[in-house]
Amino acid sequence: MTDFSKILEKAKELEQKMKDSQEAIKKIEVTGHSGGELVKVKLNGEGEMINIEISDNLLKEDKNVIEDLIKAAHNNAKSNLKSKTSEEISKSAGNFGIPGFKWPL
Repeated sequence: MTDFSKILEKAKELEQKMKDSQEAIKKIEVTGHSGGELVKVKLNGEGEMINIEISDNLLKEDKNVIEDLIKAAHNNAKSNLKSKTSEEISKSAGNFGIPGFKWPL
């Protein structure tokens, strides 16, 4: 019975750490860049775009170029967000030996 109690205790501890981790992830903000920082896209921890900056110099370019740079900056931000969320999840799950645990983004 003691072993089961320990397992249950560890499960509750993991659940709390995961909840804490989810709250921390919500507070994350990452920025993605493209075109030598002509475009900057900022995402929050939930993947929502919270800001976009486009250099005035870029506005002279062809529309297709601007669109491509916006997509590239967004993809860069999304990649940065995946890294940050993985780090946060690893902090929680790392102590519990959950190999290969990944946040679903």
